Amino acid sequence: MAVRPQANDDDAPVVVRRLGPARAGQGRRTLLIHGLGANASVYDPCAGLLADGLELWTAQLPWRGEGVGDWGRGPALGHWLERALRLVPGGAEVVVAHSMSANVLLDLLDQESRRGADPFTRFGVRALVLVSPFYRGAAEDFDWQTISYYLNDFHLIMEEGIRVHSGGRLDADIQSAMAHRVRDRVGPYGWLRFFDLYLGTPGLQTGRITVPSLVIGGEHDFAAPPGEGEALAAALPDARVRILPTGHFPMIERPEEFAAEIRQFIDSTLADDPQHGAGPRTLLEHH
Repeated sequence: MAVRPQANDDDAPVVVRRLGPARAGQGRRTLLIHGLGANASVYDPCAGLLADGLELWTAQLPWRGEGVGDWGRGPALGHWLERALRLVPGGAEVVVAHSMSANVLLDLLDQESRRGADPFTRFGVRALVLVSPFYRGAAEDFDWQTISYYLNDFHLIMEEGIRVHSGGRLDADIQSAMAHRVRDRVGPYGWLRFFDLYLGTPGLQTGRITVPSLVIGGEHDFAAPPGEGEALAAALPDARVRILPTGHFPMIERPEEFAAEIRQFIDSTLADDPQHGAGPRTLLEHH
């Protein structure tokens, strides 16, 4: 599938690109967002399956695998995600966010709501797809063992992404070395940003996230266990949950099922939405 770059380059903190030929008004504007230590290519296996009827965009964010700048010590991560939303012409109607970026998205929406704003009107977002999110509903759900697990085994999440992305063609030693390099690029400050978002999930005002939402989890996900996705869906006012027979990267491991779930969700929840194509009700400037 062809990639159409926008007026920003690969060295920029935020890069938004359109996938496929321009067919304005012929599909829901859908923004695909990668997780920590990954990049937009995680959606390559399913992009072609989603393209028919959707206007697809991808975002490369500072916490991508290549790493851009000292993002772990920079502005709040929602700042970068907000920029990505603003760079989609007309605004993204559907946002698909994976792993840590799903938490960044939830945190951004929560912070906007706390300031008295309606984030969905502001950004033009009408549906969310939260893939492999991290979520615990109570502060008591976190203990010292949780910190130890996510700190000392953090590289294993990166290794899982490398394994599934390569189709298992790399030797175990090479996968491990690559995973440690990605972990080191993320660094202690990046890890702290991730874990702070995770620790903050009990305080999310999920009742204010009122747009239709789909939570997709992996049955064998050792990073974000499927029970956490189910708990998040239960905490959202208008959400459904689908647990696929995958690990942390369902878009790579089961692209057909992953794409089918998203297409069915969009078709069933937004088919009669009169706002389609209207864009957000607040002007979105480009940076």
